[in-house]
Amino acid sequence: MEILYRYFPQLSVKQVELFAQLLPLYTEWNEKINVISRKDIDSLYEKHVVHSLSISKIIDFVPQTAVLDVGTGGGFPGIPLAIMFPEVEFHLVDSIGKKINVVNEVAHELKLNNVKAEHVRAEQIDRKYDFVVSRAVTKMDELYGWVHKKIKKDPINRLPNGIITLKGGDLDEELIKFKNTVIIYDLKDYFTEEFFETKKIVYLPMSVK
Repeated sequence: MEILYRYFPQLSVKQVELFAQLLPLYTEWNEKINVISRKDIDSLYEKHVVHSLSISKIIDFVPQTAVLDVGTGGGFPGIPLAIMFPEVEFHLVDSIGKKINVVNEVAHELKLNNVKAEHVRAEQIDRKYDFVVSRAVTKMDELYGWVHKKIKKDPINRLPNGIITLKGGDLDEELIKFKNTVIIYDLKDYFTEEFFETKKIVYLPMSVK
């Protein structure tokens, strides 16, 4: 938890309480269903919670924003972001039903009324959102194909509506189609831990045609 205090000192007492519950909850569920790598469970706050919350370093979602988390797995980045932004609506989806079951249980335990978790593929969703977020789910080209028609045109946030995805490594080839539009944020500019050295936020505003 110390890493949360350091990078997000603005957290309320209620938010700290909710974040503190994540480790015992995920430890318990991980013994039943492997939603987080066994070797990473002890690094939950660094490698999963803070990594998810890094999105809040580039955008402060306004109330009533609608966010779709594609391929949420065990609930990342959606669950930490839902704690950070309690007045924002989060729709977490994954094609693996047992992982969504865990997300629903975690959201229920934490009483996160702004979270809806659903066992469905992104392509099958028939509604629109302000932002789509994801974490190392697929290449940008494929993700764009799945969701670009599901993003609202009129922005209510400081940043134009679009796709915000957490990625790592060399992205030059993957992003060549979007090189004139995509904006890349290096997480090493925000966090000093070695884990973040090669991690990035890739933001694709929906001005792309």
